[in-house]
Amino acid sequence: MLAALGFATITVLLLVTMTKRASVLVALILLPVLAALIGGFASDLGELTLGGLSKVAPTGIMIAFAVLYFSLMVDAGLFDPLIRALLRAARGDPLRITVATAVLTLCVALDGDGASTFLITVSALLPVYKRLGMNPLVLSGVVCLGAGVMNMVPWGGPTVRAMAALKLDSSEVFNPVLPAMGFGVAWVLVASYLLGRRERNRLGALSPPVPATDVPQGEDKRDAREPAAAAAAEPSRQATATTADGQEPQAIRSPGDGPGAVRVPPPPRTWLNIFNLLLTITLVVCLIQEVLPLPVLFVLGFAIAVLVNHPTWEQQQALLDKHAKSVVLVTTMIFAAGVLTGILSGTKMIDEMAEAFVSVVPDSLGSHLPVAVAVTGMPLSLVFTPDAYYFGVLPVLAETANGFGTDPAEVARAAILGQMTTGFPLSPLTASTFILVGMSGVSLGEHQRFIFRWAFATTLVMTAGALVTGAFSL
Repeated sequence: MLAALGFATITVLLLVTMTKRASVLVALILLPVLAALIGGFASDLGELTLGGLSKVAPTGIMIAFAVLYFSLMVDAGLFDPLIRALLRAARGDPLRITVATAVLTLCVALDGDGASTFLITVSALLPVYKRLGMNPLVLSGVVCLGAGVMNMVPWGGPTVRAMAALKLDSSEVFNPVLPAMGFGVAWVLVASYLLGRRERNRLGALSPPVPATDVPQGEDKRDAREPAAAAAAEPSRQATATTADGQEPQAIRSPGDGPGAVRVPPPPRTWLNIFNLLLTITLVVCLIQEVLPLPVLFVLGFAIAVLVNHPTWEQQQALLDKHAKSVVLVTTMIFAAGVLTGILSGTKMIDEMAEAFVSVVPDSLGSHLPVAVAVTGMPLSLVFTPDAYYFGVLPVLAETANGFGTDPAEVARAAILGQMTTGFPLSPLTASTFILVGMSGVSLGEHQRFIFRWAFATTLVMTAGALVTGAFSL
């Protein structure tokens, strides 16, 4: 009964969000509450809900102050040099930007923490995508692919859980699948190339190049051939425009924002840019080293940053007003996800779902369990929390495989090829997913529809790599 109720809750949640029948926020709250009422847990509803909220509260606090921190840094121009460098390297080419997104994500995600990966990469790259008119789903999708593969590292959540659940070490679980992980990294780069090429074609169709014969004399013909690059370069040309007689324009000649006003950018505050860079590097290092809990680091980091960058009360209030919407959108999703996981875990629906899933595995699959686990792991990330799968499902599967003469370590290796690795940035059961979609400005359903097949392909590629390299047998 509870297992069926749990599966039904997850299924309806995915359906209503992907078809946009209801907002993700409403579905995450009302559907599990309804399931709890149907299951006879009305008297425990308050305790279950508060239990879930309390577990995600640190994440919610971290996200609130992290969004404020990185929004402040974007406003301060911290990422402008990176943006300009990417634009110069890409020359306005969406394909190169997309591949650069994958490379940056693969590097940043080495810390094994999805939340910090999404915060850093999206904050740095979203302005580039907006400037070139690129689809933000490409950003969230490519970051999803890169972060998913890198979540396999031994200090990442899934691998740690697999080792703990089966009492194995990294040499038994992670080292044998390292070549398969290399296959996954290669696939992420290929996928980013294909997505980037598609985005380049889309933008080219929206802005067809001007024929060379139509370019007026004296204009830059490169702008006619590369509209995206021209749009990116337009502000710099405006800043250095000359008058008809070839003389540089004078300083502001008339007040106001009318056509006659010449905009002169404020002088750069080099010391402030250096301070912001050092503060951000220090914060990232402290995050990786876990000097303090993540929420505490972002609270302190934002307080220091806002005091230095916006010393007056009026400036600080204006900053909060400006970015309040972004904070609310992301944090409410986090707490709503806490309601879902709190109820599913507290009512033992997740545990019953795990037992039901294991019970339907036919004996004929016993000798092929590693492959079955690898292939199903990524889709099951949408159904099981990492704790439920690795501590509830995986031990039973490993014991079943052991009865057929298969090393339990092979099942663990298979599990980390998809379960909450390639699948975690799409799952509504992980709070960091809502950081990715919230900061990218896309809905969960759109994100899932856009990137699911690419993420699943990542698992299939790594499974093939694991078979070829002998990480587990067919």
